[in-house]
Amino acid sequence: MCPASSLPEQRPEKKDFILMAVSQPLLSLDWDPVAAEALLREVFGIVVDEVIWKGTSATEKVCEWKEPEELKQLLDLELQSQGESQEQILERCRAVIRYSVKTCHPRFFNQLFSGLDPHALAGRIVTESLNTSQYTYEIAPVFVLMEEEVLKKLRALVGWSSGDGVFCPGGSIANMYAMNLARYQRYPDCKQRGLQALPPLALFTTEECHYSIKKGAAFLGLGTDSVRVVKADERGKMIPEDLERQICLAKAEGAVPFLVSATSGTTVLGAFDPLEAVADVCQRHGLWLHVDAAWGGSALLSQTHRHLLDGIHRADSVAWNPHKLLAAGLQCSALLLRDTTNLLKHCHGSQASYLFQQDKFYDVALDTGDKVVQCGRRVDCLKLWLMWKAQGGQGLERRVDQAFALARYLVEEMKKREGFELVMEPEFVNVCFWFLPPSLRGEQKSLDYSERLAKVAPVLKERMVKEGSMMIGYQPHGTRGNFFRMIVANPALTQADMRFLLDELERLGQDL
Repeated sequence: MCPASSLPEQRPEKKDFILMAVSQPLLSLDWDPVAAEALLREVFGIVVDEVIWKGTSATEKVCEWKEPEELKQLLDLELQSQGESQEQILERCRAVIRYSVKTCHPRFFNQLFSGLDPHALAGRIVTESLNTSQYTYEIAPVFVLMEEEVLKKLRALVGWSSGDGVFCPGGSIANMYAMNLARYQRYPDCKQRGLQALPPLALFTTEECHYSIKKGAAFLGLGTDSVRVVKADERGKMIPEDLERQICLAKAEGAVPFLVSATSGTTVLGAFDPLEAVADVCQRHGLWLHVDAAWGGSALLSQTHRHLLDGIHRADSVAWNPHKLLAAGLQCSALLLRDTTNLLKHCHGSQASYLFQQDKFYDVALDTGDKVVQCGRRVDCLKLWLMWKAQGGQGLERRVDQAFALARYLVEEMKKREGFELVMEPEFVNVCFWFLPPSLRGEQKSLDYSERLAKVAPVLKERMVKEGSMMIGYQPHGTRGNFFRMIVANPALTQADMRFLLDELERLGQDL
């Protein structure tokens, strides 16, 4: 007989595992309630200190800029086979916050979203903690009812007493949904037969539209060539007469017009297309009117400024992002529909029997998941609902009016200073301007003036980001060279922040 030390290792039989499971309850390797609570309390404390206090303080930096290779080393991004201690994990959290851009900072003007609403943040914390999916009443009873109530309120602001809608993962997807719904309504066979069921289609928008319109056309198989570009005027607004001309031209070329995408609040200039006149054209030609109000939709809350969207009630669909001007927090994007025929579900539904069983013990109409392309869908309604409950419609109206007022204050302050030139008078909260450094003042007639001016914004952007003092976006536009696009959206902004912006540009550009 072989000695025991030389015997091959014996693997436990399957029945041994079964007996072990029965006799010895397996302990979770991941869940220690005491340790979990201690960790989360520490993390929440770090968030309060580093994000909510320091991240919203004008005395702190907007960002701690590091070049990519240095940042990789500082973060130690490589994933290892062994886990780390709680102390190390907490340091990881601190480092993530330290080197991230503080979008809640009062000097962050870079995007169409900024600021921090504490009630919306509370809603985001609750939804992340509950970690449910917004597809059936069975597992999201509160949020299914809440989503419909919030969508109903948004539809009422548009001017509809009935309709449908859904929260989407961003305005780009909301725009894409609208295109898909319009196509399905016109050619329902395309859901089963695909593109072969379709003639060449044409949709219409301006060059000022969001880039998601062309992306959506490509994704849906229509192709970017199906997007017919309508002329805009000098302020970036769609010209209805050219829309009419483009529709007739598309028909003459054998294409079938099916959708017009108007914009309420363009990304760069903040322009609002003339919706009443555009709706007249759509009505004459039987076209679906979609309004991309992702940016400008929140003006509907203001009695003073909602006239910018006059005619929106005539749209078939509207995209609206409360995570932008209302500061509801990413992501909070609604697609609103005037339709009452359950078009969303007819277009997107697949009736999965393992999720949308029709013999449930409650009203299965409450299972809204078949309205969307996604299966799992995060809860995006609570942050807006909770913020609205706290602020009330009047509070949100004041927030919108304050943004308009501060944008106007900034413009008037610019006019008092040498070296600032408006691209145009704003009608929204996008303030587009050039900063003219000392070397370019009085040089407007020089042959290379435009070329030299276009180089100013990138240089100043690099300086402000590396110092961490503020962030402002810039871009070229048509024949215009690079200019700054200042966004006044953070509800915490004051007139002092507007003056700081001007002072800082003067300081950063004094040697140019």
